[in-house]
Amino acid sequence: MTFKTLDEADLSGKRVLVRVDFNLPMEDGKVTDDTRIQAALPTINDITKAGGKAILIAHFGRPKGKRDETQSLKQIVSAVSSALGKPVAFADDCIGEVAEKAVAALKDGDVLLLENLRFHAGEEKDDPEFTKELAKLGDIFVNDAFSVAHRAAASVVGLAKILPSYAGRSMQQELEALGAALSHPERPVAAVVGGAKVSTKIELLGNLVGKVDTLIIGGGMANTFLAANGYAVGKSLCERDHLETAKEIQEKAKLAGCKIVLPTDAVVAKEFKANAAHRTVPADMVGPDEMILDAGPQSVIEVSKLLEVSKTLVWNGPFGAFELEPFDAATVAVAQKAAALTKSGKLLSVAGGGDTVAALNHAHAADEFSYISTAGGAFLEWLEGKPLPGVEALKAAR
Repeated sequence: MTFKTLDEADLSGKRVLVRVDFNLPMEDGKVTDDTRIQAALPTINDITKAGGKAILIAHFGRPKGKRDETQSLKQIVSAVSSALGKPVAFADDCIGEVAEKAVAALKDGDVLLLENLRFHAGEEKDDPEFTKELAKLGDIFVNDAFSVAHRAAASVVGLAKILPSYAGRSMQQELEALGAALSHPERPVAAVVGGAKVSTKIELLGNLVGKVDTLIIGGGMANTFLAANGYAVGKSLCERDHLETAKEIQEKAKLAGCKIVLPTDAVVAKEFKANAAHRTVPADMVGPDEMILDAGPQSVIEVSKLLEVSKTLVWNGPFGAFELEPFDAATVAVAQKAAALTKSGKLLSVAGGGDTVAALNHAHAADEFSYISTAGGAFLEWLEGKPLPGVEALKAAR
């Protein structure tokens, strides 16, 4: 293991600063999705059961270094307390006398949530003085927020340089899953990359062709690749200023021995709306007034066969406009195929990215995947092969 885990930490009686991601969706003062709270529970519970004092630090919204009561973490205390099944104390600041008094009042096994880190400009700037003030509050640092691991912030990188540092359970699980998927995978490895634009995933595609055996491209970006290969794509979403990019990625894949798979048939319509009149055509038969809204059934069969002979799958992005029926068919069918192979023990499947999670939930397939990352930006930067500051800091602390 390249980082320390909670299994190696002496937590009893210790003040444990835990970086969590509690940047939660709110409506009318209530948390509407507590997924990130649930993800932090194993770490918090392990600390408190071992007699440690769990001091939770997090950001909320974008207050830009100034106090903004509409972005106070105070409004999520009841949700955290409810999920934990025990009282959670709150400090009206994350540094200084207020925070120090709140920490001093803790007994072993207690939980305290500090106010929004981003009320201080020093958080996002990784300011050494701000980091020192934070570090005063703890004996140990635990990073349990992979979703902010791509940020070089004081609470992500700075603390790991000062305090004995460990990965929390959620961070550990994420890093182990991602390592199994790309760093040391069981081959053959397939990647599904979908979504609207090639331009937003150039680095991702460039990194994957050197690491996977098969790269399956779907969504709007597949149209750009089809157009680069001389296909007429009608009114489909297509980045014509990136046709050369698509050609370069295909060339790079060829040199790396990576097979790129594009749709061989498509579901097309003249209108972008649910249940629009549509037809299925070979990929080279799209009419000038039609747009590709989904991969066709033949493409699904071909992708399913590839998954059957793969051992590892990385998934980011849908195959089509999955929000609109019936243009969700390819995404749903392939997701369910991957889920079935995973459930039977034939495939390790790791997926992530906002649209991806929504698409797999829509397909009722997410629960069967080996691992679903909700990290967003950090997951994408990892797919791009970029070192993540928060992870590098934990490795250095080892």
